[in-house]
Parts: sequence; structure tokens; C-alpha cells
Amino acid sequence: MVGIGPGSHSDMTGRARQAIEAADLIVGYDTYLALVEDLLPGKEIFGSGMMQEIERCQAAVDAASAGKEVAVISSGDPGVYGMAGLVLELANKLPEDQRPAVEVIPGISAVGAAAAILGAPLMHDFAVISLSDLLTPWEVIKKRAEMAAQGDFVIALYNPKSTKRVSQIEEVRAIALKHRSPSTPVGIVHHATRKEESMVLSNLENFTKEYIDMFSLVIIGNSQTRIENGRMVTPRGYQV
Repeated sequence: MVGIGPGSHSDMTGRARQAIEAADLIVGYDTYLALVEDLLPGKEIFGSGMMQEIERCQAAVDAASAGKEVAVISSGDPGVYGMAGLVLELANKLPEDQRPAVEVIPGISAVGAAAAILGAPLMHDFAVISLSDLLTPWEVIKKRAEMAAQGDFVIALYNPKSTKRVSQIEEVRAIALKHRSPSTPVGIVHHATRKEESMVLSNLENFTKEYIDMFSLVIIGNSQTRIENGRMVTPRGYQV
């Protein structure tokens, strides 16, 4: 399991690159394979699209069980909304004598990359919530958002909005507004560390007027977060 980071090769660890170079077979989501295609000449590739995660990971486990060196790539960190858990679950279904060894190689997560671009919004306690309801009921997601907002956590939102899923981000905004000032800083980062990278600073009242899609990561500040010289900062509590 290889975390390739958020997209830029300069943000990929040496350990991740070595694992890709050593692998016989590279498995991944087509979009993520495209991010590292220049590292894949001569490699056997197994790529597929959204909603085919189980098939992808099963193919990887089967190939590894048969003796191949396999690298399953995930953008960011494979253990943060990646495929590490699914690969481990599938591998653990095999008899012990057929079970391949699984190594999880961490990568820079999207939330860490986006936070660095915005400044320092995660300097205090924070919660990370995906707004995708494909695998988690929306009522559960809303409850988590409510608890995070009530607890004054900085909130990072993965999968904030898609072409079909447009109302959820508005619902989360309404939940946060019950507990935070409309002027609370909100940062939006698109394509963190990739060539299309951009960022916008807004506030809780207005941030959903900005362009947000599945390649965006949204960070909602807590009651102490502020904007200083164009950077989003959540104080840790040091007396300065």
C-alpha cells in the first residue's frame, strides 16, 4: 500500500518511490495512476474507475498471493480514505499460508497539503469528515458534523461536493452556523500541490458561493481561527 502524496512528485516520499520502482504490478484508480505514469514504464498496470475498489484490491491481493510484488497506490495517505483497510480486510480472508505480507507506506495526506497551502489552520484539535454518502449514511455524517461543530473542532471536509451531491455542503454550513460566527474563516484548496492548484479564503457565511468540487478540500476554522496577512491561522495557545 503506497501513499503517493497529494499529487506532486516533490511531495512523494523516497520510500514510496522505491516501492513503486520495486513492484512488478501497479494497481490503482485510473486518476491516481495518471499522476505517476512517468514512474511506470515497463510495469504491469491494473487500473479501474470509481466504484470498482473491491475488484481492484482483490486483484492486487490475488497477484501478491501468487508471488508478485504489488504496489497498490493511493493519493495522499493510503490509510486516510484510501485502500489500506480494504486490502488488509481482503488479505486477512486468506488462509495464513496463502496470505501475502502487506506493508502500508504513508504519504502526505490531502488535509495536510491543503493546510500548508492555507497557512496553519490545523494547529489545534481538528476533525476530518468526508461528505460522500456512498458508504456512510448521510444522517451519520450530519451527526458527526454536528458534534465536531459543537466541540469547536477545526473541521476539514473531504469530498465536499460533486455534480450530483450539491446540498450536503449547504447542510454542513447550516450546522456549523449554529455554533460559530458567520465570520469564521474558511479555506478552500483545489488540486493541492498539483499544477492546477488554487486556494480561496472565505468565511462561514459565504464560502459555499465559491467553486467547490471533488478535487477541493474545505477547512472550516474554529472559534479562534483568524486570517493574518492572507494566511489562515488557528492559534495553539502560545503567548506571543
